[in-house]
Amino acid sequence: MAEYQISATMAEQSVVGAILVDERCLPEVQRELRPEDFRLEANRALYAAILALERAGGKLDPVTILAQAWRMGAEVSQVYVRQLMEIVPTAANVGEYVKIVREYRLREGARETGVRLVQGADDMEDTAALIAAGIRQLEDLASKGSAGKLVGPNDSMLAYYRQRDAVEAGDAKGYVCTGYMALDELLGGGLLNSGLYLLAARPGMGKTTLALNIADRVAQVDPVLFVSLEMDTEQLSAKRISRETGIPSQKLLMQPLTQAEEDRAAQTARRLAGLSFWSNAAPTVTVDDIGVLARSIGGLRLIVVDYFGKILPPSAAKRYGRYEYTTEISADLKNLARTLRIPILCLCQLNREVEARQDKRPQLSDLRDTGALEQDADGVIFLYREDYYAARETVDPTVPSVLDVDLAKNRHGGVGRCKLAFSLATSKISGMSYRRKAGEDEIPEQFRIGGL
Repeated sequence: MAEYQISATMAEQSVVGAILVDERCLPEVQRELRPEDFRLEANRALYAAILALERAGGKLDPVTILAQAWRMGAEVSQVYVRQLMEIVPTAANVGEYVKIVREYRLREGARETGVRLVQGADDMEDTAALIAAGIRQLEDLASKGSAGKLVGPNDSMLAYYRQRDAVEAGDAKGYVCTGYMALDELLGGGLLNSGLYLLAARPGMGKTTLALNIADRVAQVDPVLFVSLEMDTEQLSAKRISRETGIPSQKLLMQPLTQAEEDRAAQTARRLAGLSFWSNAAPTVTVDDIGVLARSIGGLRLIVVDYFGKILPPSAAKRYGRYEYTTEISADLKNLARTLRIPILCLCQLNREVEARQDKRPQLSDLRDTGALEQDADGVIFLYREDYYAARETVDPTVPSVLDVDLAKNRHGGVGRCKLAFSLATSKISGMSYRRKAGEDEIPEQFRIGGL
């Protein structure tokens, strides 16, 4: 270890010395190293001074760099600067020096994370929170760098053609279909990998119901994580069984069933148990907790979070105002989607100001109290039901409600609207691109996905 530390120190000096000798190598260093990656204070101070000068558009030479370091309060001698320039006669090998410094920093960071985990375990800290913090620290460590990894023109085109090859081969692994043809058409195929999508509406419009329908359709083929922060597992299960059996969820949860209903419910429960549908047990979670749950499910293709306002902020963010910590949660959700390379569908409840307008259809400005959520989202889907605001005596509960689905933002395509049929009693949502015959209560085969 001592030999490794010596080589790392020499590499640090060589990196700074290379910049002093030839400032043209700075971009290569900036892509990989931050001032905190330097172990020695003098090297860290000189590199910080170099970056400060570069940001200000100043001239980079040994004299100006040393003067800037002094202005920033560093105690670096002229003798040390001359020694660094003598160590590195040329900047040609700066890339190799950077690799050594970075490798040392990664090793040191991994060791620090390990020590922190051991200490937390010894202090009997909450295990789930401890693991989540450890995973996040390691991910942050692996991605550290002023600008991250640079992707060249050829690599960026190869990434695009890998996506196209999957599409041409009929492999939709680059995105996740919702199972609703009209909505998937608007989205351009489905929910893109690494995308953060919002499903937003006022309470009672059908957010959870539509999200459950989508989750079950995806779960017939690939694993789904449904993070419910409003309903217990038995309530979610009742809604799912109700959708398939036509038995109201209220009756499934609280009233006696006939033998025929018992049999239908049991048969449906067995079929739903065969879907790769995973949910959470804890009533409160942070984004880190969601990440821990997601990583424990092999082949996960979609995360649904119900809903944004119930996600706990990070401990350090609790001292901030609501806008600040919701902004942090939003950024963390987007980062999680990108890290896992799967879409996240996050439900969002709109505030009461919508009710005060004559036109109560949601619009993007209704998301202004959610921090940077609208900006971080790749897509925003609003739900609206006209009959929700109608007098109760005018609403026929046996007739499916018309659910207006408005794709109001789509970073990767156009926007638009479609309509779905929503049976309030049984939580079934289906397409409206066909006409039902009298007495027909099933979706025609061409519009069905695995029986859902």
